[in-house]
Amino acid sequence: MSSAIGRSRRRFVSAGLAGLAGLYAGLPTLNGQQRMRSGLEEEDGYRLWLRYAPPGAAAEEYRRTVRHVLVEGQSPTAAAIRAEMQMALASLLGASVPVRQQGFPERGLVIGTPASSTAIRELGWERALAATGPEGYVIRQARIGGRPAIAVAASGEGGALYGAFHLLRLMQTGRTLERLNITERPRLQLRLLNHWDNLDGSVERGYAGRSLWHWDELPERLDERYVDYARANASIGINGTVINNVNANVRSLAPEYLAKAAALANVWRPYGLRLYLSANFAAPVRLGGLPNADPLDSRVIDWWRAKADEIYKLIPDFGGFTVKANSEGQPGPKDYNRNHAEGANTIAAALEPHGGRVLWRAFIYDEDVDRDRVKRAHIEFTRLDGQFRPNVAVQVKNGPLDFQPREPFHPLFGALKDTPIVAEIQPTQEYLGQAKHLVYLGTQWKEFLDADTHAYGRGSTVGRTLDGSLAPARITGMASVVNPGRDRNWCGHHFSQANWYAAGRLSWDHQLSAETIADEWTRMTFGTDPRTAETIQRMMLSSHETFVRYTMPLGLHHLIGGDHYAPMPENDDPRREDWTAIYYHRASPEAIGFDRTMKGSQAVAQYFPPVRDTFDDVGTCPEKLLLWFHRLPWDHRMRSGRTLWDELCATYDQGAREAAALEKTWASLQGGIDARRHREVAERLRIQVEHAAQWRDHILGYFARFSGRPIADPGVG
Repeated sequence: MSSAIGRSRRRFVSAGLAGLAGLYAGLPTLNGQQRMRSGLEEEDGYRLWLRYAPPGAAAEEYRRTVRHVLVEGQSPTAAAIRAEMQMALASLLGASVPVRQQGFPERGLVIGTPASSTAIRELGWERALAATGPEGYVIRQARIGGRPAIAVAASGEGGALYGAFHLLRLMQTGRTLERLNITERPRLQLRLLNHWDNLDGSVERGYAGRSLWHWDELPERLDERYVDYARANASIGINGTVINNVNANVRSLAPEYLAKAAALANVWRPYGLRLYLSANFAAPVRLGGLPNADPLDSRVIDWWRAKADEIYKLIPDFGGFTVKANSEGQPGPKDYNRNHAEGANTIAAALEPHGGRVLWRAFIYDEDVDRDRVKRAHIEFTRLDGQFRPNVAVQVKNGPLDFQPREPFHPLFGALKDTPIVAEIQPTQEYLGQAKHLVYLGTQWKEFLDADTHAYGRGSTVGRTLDGSLAPARITGMASVVNPGRDRNWCGHHFSQANWYAAGRLSWDHQLSAETIADEWTRMTFGTDPRTAETIQRMMLSSHETFVRYTMPLGLHHLIGGDHYAPMPENDDPRREDWTAIYYHRASPEAIGFDRTMKGSQAVAQYFPPVRDTFDDVGTCPEKLLLWFHRLPWDHRMRSGRTLWDELCATYDQGAREAAALEKTWASLQGGIDARRHREVAERLRIQVEHAAQWRDHILGYFARFSGRPIADPGVG
């Protein structure tokens, strides 16, 4: 272990309770001041949803109920819980609350595990706690030493940490603490963030400044944000993070960068946040000097085994590798006439003795597999079902194309019966207005997670295919491609924080509603005033559909250019056909849309009946996906009674008008939101309104050339 790594480990681990408490006291963490002063002081968004603002009338109940906090134990996680509770309660209640390591003299709160806490052992809840697993928890009223208490109990320290944040979430949102009886456990094992950060500090599809990771300063200097990042993730149940781009630089696995990664892992360990790396398949050649990276070559097998051993000496709880292979120019096993299972299994075998996993991305679309790009991953991976090692999961995007504003669910969900799947979603809004547009994606992800695949009969939702409730799964999980950067508000747009938050909450429990998550985030981020909270939630819950309407409605997709932001339906990328827009919309004087029916590319055949039949029939296909699956004449009669052309005109115009309404609604909240955040959101909404109108005008102007019809007035019937 290098001396620098040793220093960072001592700083965050060996120092124990006193060292961590001192560290927290000295950092300008998310909480900022210990309590909010009266009035709406300006905020910069740095504290995310962990503002711990006074919760209004509920504060009096909390003062009566939480007079004392007991968190026994010497571990770094126990120390982190104590520090969080001390800071949070001081801000929430406006007064210091004793947070103790031993003794329970009066009414209050007890947090811990039977192994670390005599008070929790006294409850005798071991059987109930065991049922929640190491990350689950129970929150109940209890009596400890004859005194009334609220107990946050778990079988593992991670569960105690998550339970503590659950209780703080209740307090931040003004919920009563009376008659609590909560039992929770995560539905998914792996709840990951994927950062597409590069070693030069740039971020692919990042819209909030440069990378959070200061590679030039690591491992000697540890930025204060690393702790705050871990706290934010722990508060929503995230338990792993992939810190580098899937288009991986081989130097990420070099000794000097592994030492830097180990310093980050040391900071995050008390928060249950395991570090993962994206691995370049050609690393044995480009880093190790081998003549090839053939996964069946014994030298390559030995290289990966030695590299895994090296990593685990530095990072004992290393999570594993994410791999993008044979996709968009990245090297992979097909370079050596091997398949994806053979490539994944060689790397997985190296990690298996250490408990590591390989997340092998299914984002592949070789042109020789099928003429329709959206079919290619299903064809390749269903051929390999059951051939992957037990510690491999295939990481599949929510839709079969590429994070479009709306797609049908990927047909691989439910199709791989003997291979674990981890879902991949994208909070960073690559195709959804980036950090310029207010687009809450909780509603989009719920549409995806609640979609019925019928893979195991009716009720086989995507969420249930992921969580192992339909069939046993060795690995379950969801990975979220995020863009937190060095912008002071982390995400570029204040409302983009909501997508980071929603990704974590849905990874923990995909059955949560988009409305519940929006309500939590709004109250924690902008306060508990009913009018303000309800108004913001209405904006959020309508925003995704609004964006779809003014960009790519009725199943249109990929109407963009290289920046994936601006409308460019004329895009004819010379590099490859399926990077163009015209490949997807196929507009002509006769019709528009991509025929994926049984009479066309037959992409519908990759879905289980009755989903296949629903999509195949123009009369039953949901109109929100109509042009994804069907190529139709401009005069096709829609359910509204309009022609397809008039429906497009009306929908684009409706979306642009709804964007303008978002701006007006936000303006009505002036005085209920601190001035800085209100102004900064208003500035982004002004951009959104202008660009929504540009989308409408550009797209309709372009398609009018093919339809041969005038752009219809909004009221056309």
